[in-house]
Amino acid sequence: MGENIIVGSGEFRYKINENWENLPNGFSWKETAGVIADNNDDIYVFNRGVHPIIIFDRLGNFKSSWGENIFTRPHGLTLAPDNTIFCADDGDHTIRKCTLEGKVLMTLGNPGNASQYQSGHPFHRPTDIAFDPFTHEIYVSDGYGNSKVHKYSPDGKLLFSWGEPGTDPGQFNIVHNIATDKEGYVYVADRENHRIQIFDKNGKYQTQWNNLHRPCALYISKEQLVYIGELGSGLSVNRNMPNIGPRITILNTKGVKLATLGSLGFGLQPGQFIAPHGISIDSKNDLYLSEVSWTNLKSLGCEEENVRSFQKLEILKSNL
Repeated sequence: MGENIIVGSGEFRYKINENWENLPNGFSWKETAGVIADNNDDIYVFNRGVHPIIIFDRLGNFKSSWGENIFTRPHGLTLAPDNTIFCADDGDHTIRKCTLEGKVLMTLGNPGNASQYQSGHPFHRPTDIAFDPFTHEIYVSDGYGNSKVHKYSPDGKLLFSWGEPGTDPGQFNIVHNIATDKEGYVYVADRENHRIQIFDKNGKYQTQWNNLHRPCALYISKEQLVYIGELGSGLSVNRNMPNIGPRITILNTKGVKLATLGSLGFGLQPGQFIAPHGISIDSKNDLYLSEVSWTNLKSLGCEEENVRSFQKLEILKSNL
């Protein structure tokens, strides 16, 4: 079983724990779109199901749930500097700021109403959220129906936006995820351009990392390690091609690759992935992976119910 499967290399060797979570009776995943570990190592999973936010302790014991009747299509989930949770709902075209207990404190966007496709105005299917480490200003990647990054004040005032459709530096083809490092640089998963683009806090292009296959999940740890979930093929014709993902790639902030998890390629066997979509790391450097497995399998013409969409990868040795 998955508990005996090891992925990665060197300091980044992980034991697969694919049945980590203990869901109560009546709870289930349809698929999981995002995940965060809070400051107490409680794990919040953004579920595309009846119970959108499901909370566990780091051992996988169920604690509580919330978000019922709030979210339309869960997407990105980010822990804010003030210990609140920001939730990107690409089906509702909103970003919601919530307490850890689920009280909605602020809503960005017009619920249920998208801006005109590729107009550049917030929002048309926003995907993720990040924060300036110094000012706590808010970055939103927008997303499926826009090609923009928007920057907001902490109280929700739009400051400016950047980006446009295309393949050149500063242009985007599905702005899928966003993260910041401790120096305030902004990393954007430009998914269908197969790259991560890096900007300063003013949206000025700095550099890009190529040779990534549909980078999707994006997480930067306190140790300044960059974890990238590569979605892999969206086509049946090359779904089983080796060395293209789905997989997790770990780099430093200079873009040096440190490890790759998932050399076995596409599949549901332990050590394989279907559709990495959200990543988080707890204080022990264990990795939590959400996957939009149902959606990806459906797009490939092989829809499957009750497919695995969440895994914990327990680090075996770390000098981080």
